[in-house]
Amino acid sequence: MSNVSERDDRGDFAVLALLRRLALPVVAGLLFAGLAPLGLASANSDSSATHWVATWGGSPVDMGNHNYTGTIRNIVFTSVAGDVVRVRLTNIFGDRPLQIGDAYIGVSGPDGTIHGPNVPLTFSGARSITIPQGAEVLSDPVRLSVPELSDLAVSVFIPHSTEQTGHSDSQQTTYITIGTDQAGDSTTAGWTPISSWWFVDSVDVLAQQPVKGTVVAIGDSITDGYQSTINANARWPNDLARRLDARHGRTLSVADEGISANQLLNDTFGPSAGVPALARFDRDVIDRAGVKDVILLEGINDIRGDDAQADALIAGYEQLIAQAHASGLKIFGGTLTPFKGSDPWSPEGEQTREAVNQWILTSGAFDGVIDFAKATADSTDPEMFNPAYDSGDHLHPNDAGYQAMANAIDLGMLLGQH
Repeated sequence: MSNVSERDDRGDFAVLALLRRLALPVVAGLLFAGLAPLGLASANSDSSATHWVATWGGSPVDMGNHNYTGTIRNIVFTSVAGDVVRVRLTNIFGDRPLQIGDAYIGVSGPDGTIHGPNVPLTFSGARSITIPQGAEVLSDPVRLSVPELSDLAVSVFIPHSTEQTGHSDSQQTTYITIGTDQAGDSTTAGWTPISSWWFVDSVDVLAQQPVKGTVVAIGDSITDGYQSTINANARWPNDLARRLDARHGRTLSVADEGISANQLLNDTFGPSAGVPALARFDRDVIDRAGVKDVILLEGINDIRGDDAQADALIAGYEQLIAQAHASGLKIFGGTLTPFKGSDPWSPEGEQTREAVNQWILTSGAFDGVIDFAKATADSTDPEMFNPAYDSGDHLHPNDAGYQAMANAIDLGMLLGQH
C-alpha cells in the first residue's frame, strides 16, 4: 500500500482456466515423481501424520525485463519446521518460456552464506526445467532440516533473459551474480545485494502435527511489511508466526501474500503492484499448500487511488468470502487502518474507510473479525495512527505497529477453538 508517489518498484496456474489447464499437469507430474524416491505417502493418501503446508509465501508480480542472466539467491523466512521441502517456481508474468538452469535450497546465515548442506533441487528427476509462459512448477521434494522462524536460501540460475516474475518489495536482502551459475556456492562473497525476490513464490514443508494447516494473509503493503526493518522479518505475518510458534498444541504455518500498492478491485498503480486481490485469490490463497484460513486486509489503496466507494469494496469482499467458503476455507476480515495525514487523504475517503470498517465489524459476513484499525489508531484521534506505531508516513506501521497488529489477532479464532 505504498504511496502513489513513493517509488516505481511497487511492484494466474492463475485465475484463468487456460493457465490452470497448462500448469496443473506439470505440477502433478513433478509432485508424484518426487515422492516415490523419498518413500513418502502420495498426495492422495489420507495420512494424519504429515501433510504439506506453506512455510513461506511471496506473491508474484510483473518485474519487467532487465535482460538478466545469472544466479539469484532468494532469502526467505520460514514460519514452521519440516524435514522435507519443496519449492514453487513461477513464470506467471513471463513473456516466453523460462529456463531454470540450476536450483538449490539450504539454511541461510545473515549474509546469505549456507549453513549446512546446500541441496540441489530437481524437477521430475532433472536438474533443469523450462517453465511455460504463464505457468508455475513444483520441485521434487528433497530432504532438508528446515527450522521454524529461520532464513532459507533458494538459489536459482537463469541462463537466458526473459520478462521477470518476482516480488518487488521484499524487505529482505537477496543476492545475485551476473551471468554465472553459482547456485551451488556456499557463500555470497562477491555477490550483489538487492531487495527483491525473483522466480520463487512459495516454499512448502511436509509438516508434522500439531501444524494443522496454513493461514494465508492477503493484502497490500501493510501486509507486505513496507517500512518494517530490513532483514528483521518484522512484518505482521512474521509476528503472527512467532505467536503461533510460541503456543502449545495445534498451530498453523503462515504465508504472507501482501503486495505493495495492491488493490482489491483494480490495478491503478501498474504491473509491479500486482493484479487485484479479486484476480489473484485462486493463485495466492486457494492454491497454497495446506490452506485452512485466510486473513484479508485490503481496500485502502482503492480508496486512496480510485476514490472507491464503500458499496463497491463491500461487494468485492463478499465475492472473496464466497470464493473462500466454496473452497472450504474460513476467512477473517481485517479493518482498514488509519491514513489521515498521508498523501492523498480526504474527509470523503475517511468516511468510506469508516463505513467499510463498520460493515466488516457488524455484518457477520466474515467468519471472524480482526480490528487492526483499533489496534493501531491514536486514542485521541482514531483517524490517525498512534504515534508510537507510525512509521512516519501516517500510512504504514513501524515494527511496533506491526507487532500490535499481530497481537490483535485471536489465535483461538484462527484455530477454531471457540
